[in-house]
Amino acid sequence: MSARARALMVQGTGSDVGKSLIVAGLCRAYSNRGLKVLPFKPQNMSNNAAVTSDGGEIGRAQALQARACGAPVSVDMNPVLLKPQGGAGAQVVLRGRVIGAAAARDYQDLKPKLLGAVLESFARLAARADLVIVEGAGSASEINLRKNDIANMGFARAADVPVILVGDIDRGGVIAQIVGTKAVLDPSDAAMIRGFLVNRFRGDPTLFAEGMAMIESLTHWPALGLVPFCPAAARLPAEDSFGLAERRRVGTGKIIIAVPLLPGIANFDDLDPFALEPDITLVMVRSGDVLPFEAQLVLLPGSKTTLADLAALRREGWDIDIAAHVRRGGHVIGLCGGYQILGRRVVDAQGIEGRPGEALGLGLLDVETELGGDKLLAPARGRSAEDGAPFEGFEMHLGRTSGAGCERPMLVLDDGSGDGAVSADGKVRGCYIHGLFGDPAQRAALLARLGGAGSGLSYEASVEDALDAVARHLEAHIDLDRLLTLAR
Repeated sequence: MSARARALMVQGTGSDVGKSLIVAGLCRAYSNRGLKVLPFKPQNMSNNAAVTSDGGEIGRAQALQARACGAPVSVDMNPVLLKPQGGAGAQVVLRGRVIGAAAARDYQDLKPKLLGAVLESFARLAARADLVIVEGAGSASEINLRKNDIANMGFARAADVPVILVGDIDRGGVIAQIVGTKAVLDPSDAAMIRGFLVNRFRGDPTLFAEGMAMIESLTHWPALGLVPFCPAAARLPAEDSFGLAERRRVGTGKIIIAVPLLPGIANFDDLDPFALEPDITLVMVRSGDVLPFEAQLVLLPGSKTTLADLAALRREGWDIDIAAHVRRGGHVIGLCGGYQILGRRVVDAQGIEGRPGEALGLGLLDVETELGGDKLLAPARGRSAEDGAPFEGFEMHLGRTSGAGCERPMLVLDDGSGDGAVSADGKVRGCYIHGLFGDPAQRAALLARLGGAGSGLSYEASVEDALDAVARHLEAHIDLDRLLTLAR
C-alpha cells in the first residue's frame, strides 16, 4: 500500500441495508473533493455483473461505484464473484474469470485459498489511490461463517481496515440489529468497528435521537450519522433482485411490457432505462401470476441458469401464456439467456450451469444454443439491423447460438458481424447484448413498433445525476471529514 492511501470498510447488519449505495455515494462525494478514490469488494454474490476494462467481469455494484469515482472498471475491484446456480451452488469467478463451480459447503473450504488473491487485488488498488472504500457482504454478524471469512471481518482483520457498520431502520429493529451485532462478534472483530450509521430513516429525525444515544451506550461505538431515505437511489441500478417482485408495476404508460421473474434472472438492470419512458408500464410477473393479457411485449431478461429457468417458465405455465400472446400478434424480446430460451433447443452437455442436460426451447426463433467454451466478455457497439438505431453495451455469456434464424440478425456490430435473430414476421427477436436499451434511440425504435413514442431522455445522464444526488445526500447527513479521519 502506498504511504498516501487510506481505506475504510462499510459492513452491514444484513443484506440489502444499503451498503452498496452508501459506498457509491461516498465514492462520488470524496471524488468531488479531489481525492483519487477507488471501490473494493473482496467477495460479492450476484448474478448482476459488468464487463471490466481489463477483460473480465465483476459485480454490477462495483462497476457503478467505479463510475462514481470516475475510474475505469477493473477486476481488482471485486476479485471474487459468486454467481448463484440454484441447487448446484455457485459459479466462482476469480479476478474476472470463471475458475469453476462450488457447492456452498465446498466453498467454505476454498475461501482460504482465495484470500491471497483478495489481498493482492486490494494492495494494487491501494497503491494507486488516496482512499479505498471497501464494501462488505451480507451481514457482519454471520459468526457461523466467520471461519475462513474473506468478505467481512476476515478481510478487515487481514488488511487492517477499520469498519463502519450500517443498519437499516426501514426494515425495523435497527437497535437490535446493531446492538446484536456487537453482542455476537468476537471482541477482536468488534474492535475493528469505529462507528455506526443508521440508514433509510423516514420522518422527524429528532424522534430517533434517543435511539441513537441508546445504541452508542450499549455498543460504545460512536454514531456517525442518521441517513434519511434517499429518493434518488431508485434511479441507480440495484445490486440484488430482492426488490423486483415487490415493485410489480413501474410506470403508468399505455405500452405494457411484461417481465416473467424467473429464479435465475441475471443482469436485470437491463430493465432500468424503461423507467424513463412515460409511455411504458413495466409489469413484473411473479411466480403464480399469469402474464397480463393486455401486454404488448413480453421481455425475457438474462439468466444465469438457462435450462433451470426454462423448466421454471414451463412450470408456471408462462410458455402457454407466451404462445397465446404471440398468436394474438404480441411482441417478444429475449436478452442473453432469454434469447436462448426463445430458440428451438438449449444444450448443456458439460453441466456448465448445473447438471448436464438439454431441453426444447419455446421454438419462437429458429436457433439452437450449446453452452460451453470460453466465456465471451466484451464491450459491444453497433446498430439495429432493421432501423439503424445505435447501441452501446456488452456481451457476457458462455453459450454459442446458431441456426437459420441468425441469418436475420437483430443487431449489426461495428465489425460487421450480426448478433441475435428475428422471426420471419418480425414480432419475436433476441440478442446477446446487455445494456441495449440504455440508448434512447433503441427505446424509441422499440416504442415505435409498439405504438408509442420515446422520450429521448438519456439513461446515462440520469445515472450521473442520481450519483450526484446521493453524494449530496450523504454529505448533508454524515460528517465526511470525521469519517475520513477514521480511515487508515
